[in-house]
Amino acid sequence: MPGIDESLLEAMRLPGARGASVVDWISGLALGTVGDAPGGDPEATAAETAELARLATESGALAPGALAPAAGAPGGPSRKEPPVQDLIITTADSYHLLRFVTTTFDSTVFLHLWLDRADGNLALARIRLAELADRLVLG
Repeated sequence: MPGIDESLLEAMRLPGARGASVVDWISGLALGTVGDAPGGDPEATAAETAELARLATESGALAPGALAPAAGAPGGPSRKEPPVQDLIITTADSYHLLRFVTTTFDSTVFLHLWLDRADGNLALARIRLAELADRLVLG
């Protein structure tokens, strides 16, 4: 099972990947980054994307209910399922994909992948990021 650095390097192998990070959406801190960051500042990007993640997960309309045990999740009922699976933000020249990570503690971490719109494949990136999130080991 890959850790943060290995997961980020794997994400950067996706076509069109410009940058990737693992972010705690409660604190807004980047737990790891690789590649470029929008605006050139990975810490500012982490804080700003964490704000988006926090809004989505705390929204009663987008994410009804609190964190609940994942049905049939590996690791038994102690795993917590984030209320939102992923967020996709599109701009004129890029995609931002935020994939929430299910953990045994509080599920407040997400993977952020920044893709070039001309070279990236959003569908493939979403599938691969979901796989990475499932295998990610935090510790």
